[in-house]
Amino acid sequence: MSPIDYAAAEADCIQLCQEMIRIPSVNFGEGRGDERAMADYVAAALLEVGIESELIETAPNRVNVVARIAGADLTRPGLVIHGHLDVVPANAEDWSVDPFGGIIKDGFIWGRGAVDMKNMDAMILATVRSWARTGYVPPRNILLVFFADEEAGSVYGSRWLVKNRPELFDGYTEAISEVGGFSVTITGGHRLYLIEGAQKGIRWMKLTAKGDAGHGSFINPANAVTRLSEAITRIGNYEWPQRETKIGGIFFRKIAELTGDKYEPHNVRPLLKHIGTAARMLGATIQNTANPTMLEAGYKANVIPQTASAVVDGRFLPGFEDELVSTIKELAGADIEVELLVHDIALEVDFTGSLVNAMCAAITSEDPEGIPVPYVMSGGTDNKALSDLGIVGYGFSPVKLPEEVDFFPMFHGIDERVPLDGLAFGVRVLDKFLRNC
Repeated sequence: MSPIDYAAAEADCIQLCQEMIRIPSVNFGEGRGDERAMADYVAAALLEVGIESELIETAPNRVNVVARIAGADLTRPGLVIHGHLDVVPANAEDWSVDPFGGIIKDGFIWGRGAVDMKNMDAMILATVRSWARTGYVPPRNILLVFFADEEAGSVYGSRWLVKNRPELFDGYTEAISEVGGFSVTITGGHRLYLIEGAQKGIRWMKLTAKGDAGHGSFINPANAVTRLSEAITRIGNYEWPQRETKIGGIFFRKIAELTGDKYEPHNVRPLLKHIGTAARMLGATIQNTANPTMLEAGYKANVIPQTASAVVDGRFLPGFEDELVSTIKELAGADIEVELLVHDIALEVDFTGSLVNAMCAAITSEDPEGIPVPYVMSGGTDNKALSDLGIVGYGFSPVKLPEEVDFFPMFHGIDERVPLDGLAFGVRVLDKFLRNC
């Protein structure tokens, strides 16, 4: 087994991450994005060590990068390692540093994408570049994919490739990507590494109320704005029942075990106090959620409009989509039209098998006190698109974090940053995982 020079790989990762942050591959949504420069950079970084790649442009300047690394056992199903090239916008006036400066400050790399997800892109590149330099061959085929458009629905990225180039993924059965493998310190000083094994589904809905138009000075019991307001108030204030999922049950049982607290399948909310600031995101994974997010009605102050509409962001746990839909319709009432705008599936996979064992072993090899545990993610990743091809995906982008770091707000947040030591840890863990998966 060819040894890896971890010091060199870690330095390479830091430089790669800085340089990619300085490429503002911003995705503004509604088709307005540009990953061309980032794709060219990734392709050049691979080619520098002899790894050829294919650049796939799905719309003007919406570019994906695909590369293959042959494994020692060509008969084994392969592994997809994927990241995305785009980032969300950043308002420089809100930041304490240049969001596209990629500077190192206080032991962190700062900038848009430092957490989501140019850090993982850099770890992937640093790892495979170190392999190429030493001639190392991984145990199974590896497909590297750097997708476009993940931050706006993946229309020009994973969904396009799955629909139009499914042959790229022939022979690959498992995948790893973002939003997992990072540490969270809980009550008692226990350091958990959260591996994403489930994702909530999406139902964005438009609610429309109809009524009688009229003069703003008249009494109007059929006011569309009033009807809509009552409906979205009921929805926004509804207390959804807690539901146990397979992955969620494993997570909260572990929290109860480590803290000596009580586990009750239908009331895990008391356990949230043990996970600190992570409770803000993980608290949304014990139930369905539905948040009114947009309103539209009227065109003049003294005119009662005939219609009024609102958008509700609905998220459902694996296995509980029907509950979300029926509850929303009941809360809205018979007079409110409910229209589906955007739909995406929920995901849940087994936290067992050789791939999971390899992830857990790689983490504990670098942090013997670390405790790998699966969790449910409130959002989604490109693993959803790959699941259409039967590929089983996990969130595994390992980073060891200082106890005081509030990591979840870094995703799409102001002053996004990742610790240098955490990146170095991630390179070592990723390499060890890939050598033994």
